[in-house]
Amino acid sequence: MRLLALVLPLLLPPRSAAGLNASSAHHRTDAPMAVVEADAGDQCYTCGFREHSRLLRLHSIKSQILSILRLEQAPNISRDMIRQLMPKAPPLTRLLDQYDPRVEEEDRGTTETIITMVTNPDPIAQGDLASCCSFSLSPKIQPRNIISAQLWVHLLPADMLSTVFLQISRLKPSKEGNSTRVRVRSLKIDIDTGAGSWQSIDIKSLLQAWLRQPEANYGIEINAFDSRGEDLAVTSAEPGQEGLQPFIEVKILDNPRRSRRDSGLNCDEESVESRCCRYPLTVDFEEFGWDWIIAPKRYRANYCSGECEFMHLQKYPHTHLVNKANPRGTAGPCCTPTKMSPINMLYFNSKEQIIYGKIPSMVVDYCGCS
Repeated sequence: MRLLALVLPLLLPPRSAAGLNASSAHHRTDAPMAVVEADAGDQCYTCGFREHSRLLRLHSIKSQILSILRLEQAPNISRDMIRQLMPKAPPLTRLLDQYDPRVEEEDRGTTETIITMVTNPDPIAQGDLASCCSFSLSPKIQPRNIISAQLWVHLLPADMLSTVFLQISRLKPSKEGNSTRVRVRSLKIDIDTGAGSWQSIDIKSLLQAWLRQPEANYGIEINAFDSRGEDLAVTSAEPGQEGLQPFIEVKILDNPRRSRRDSGLNCDEESVESRCCRYPLTVDFEEFGWDWIIAPKRYRANYCSGECEFMHLQKYPHTHLVNKANPRGTAGPCCTPTKMSPINMLYFNSKEQIIYGKIPSMVVDYCGCS
């Protein structure tokens, strides 16, 4: 745009000799305006290149997710199918509003939410202690980095208004080899008739005890007895109860926050900054038409855009002009992410199974010239 602004006066039709002096005088008075127009053109170039960077980042995110999940194309799961599958899944509809795959906390660092489904215990290793429920915990979960831990249990519908006593017992081996059950939580819950319900129980202390003594972790036993002594807790995948087994939701403090000295510039969309900068970008998977992604429905991805010419411009003015004329040119350093981090994702695969996985390099933390 700047080159065009400079060349354009040469393409104007010739003026009469009588008007040359007036034209010259007019040209002198308009000199400041020419500078303003050049600056405006420079800003137009910056905005256009920023939009190009944003669209390129969105395309990269879509390709990266499919590649990491080893999908040639997005699973063909419609919204109607999602509605049919969701009621049988864990209470994701209640979690989605709270689900934050990655939250920046100013002083504490980065948090992650990890959802762990129940696993079948090993009857050979546990003997008569083989009972629901066992959980295979991520090695990232450590006693000191647990912020919160919730056990989610589904209760079957009751035939009548009833008070249910939900009991959580820790399974431990005794010295005699017999089973030992130590009650760790007991809740009194009033439930209505006609519909099942999900209940959450705080198990942060229990989880920390598991991690400090992993050899004594034989799982837990879950019971929810109504007034007639019937157990309403769903602990196994009986026909018609698929996806209703217990699961654990753990929020952990991940990596400590890095020093800000090399964090680079942070800008917003209204910024007139032309240097390399990190800009906010929210990715909305529903806008992609990707209903198969359960959580997060949207997340803050960010992108990098801007020029890397602070020390470069004065030393290599020709390269600067080449970059102006060709934004996709390779001359000089480029504005790229210098640190990226992953997000956690819950999604349906092509077999209509709910999968939990970590997608690397999905969030731009810092931008710089390289």
